[in-house]
Amino acid sequence: MKNVLIIEDEKDLAELLAFNLEREGYAARCVHDGKMGLEQAASELPDLILLDLMLPGMLGTEVCKALRKDSRTARIPIIMITAKGDEIDRVVGFEVGADDYIVKPFSMREVALRIKAVMRRFEQEAQLPKSDQLSIGEIVIDKQRHTVKSAGLEIDLTSTEFKLLLFMAEKYGCVQSREKLLQNVWSYNNAGDTRTVDTHVTRLRGKLGTPGDIIKTVRGFGYKIEV
Repeated sequence: MKNVLIIEDEKDLAELLAFNLEREGYAARCVHDGKMGLEQAASELPDLILLDLMLPGMLGTEVCKALRKDSRTARIPIIMITAKGDEIDRVVGFEVGADDYIVKPFSMREVALRIKAVMRRFEQEAQLPKSDQLSIGEIVIDKQRHTVKSAGLEIDLTSTEFKLLLFMAEKYGCVQSREKLLQNVWSYNNAGDTRTVDTHVTRLRGKLGTPGDIIKTVRGFGYKIEV
């Protein structure tokens, strides 16, 4: 049974999430304060965290940053749940290390599907073949260590950014549609929210710097990696 930690200050919503997740076969625990949520995550090491953005005690973005800096919690999948749906808020969420972003109001079915998709993605990533490094231009991807160097400098990527870069790199020269990237990187069968792909590609290019120009935009379709 997978354990989900819900860090949400709206108690009714947190309990509703927990109730529905337990019906889906998860063990769910609720915490209503940012600092307490961080402590709970470090002590219990849940399989996934649902994290509200606006929290008393400590903002969700700060909780997320702290989780990613702690070696015990750095690899736990995090889905942010918030009423803020503007692109800048989504970018900030992904920048601090969130793996997915759900905007209120939402359906419980959507939450369950997103959780399954994120967990499946992490399980697939854990099973990546431990083979040699992959080099394209000034970018070096180490599949075994899950690290990336750009122009000789190691770049701090989220799990999703790493998988996105690796997937496109392994399909070098081939155009990947946004829908295909959603299916293969995010494990989404419903390819409705392609903005998620665009947001991640923008963040990935920014982190890689000039060498990130190998990620080419194919207007109206998707992306490809090519020198």
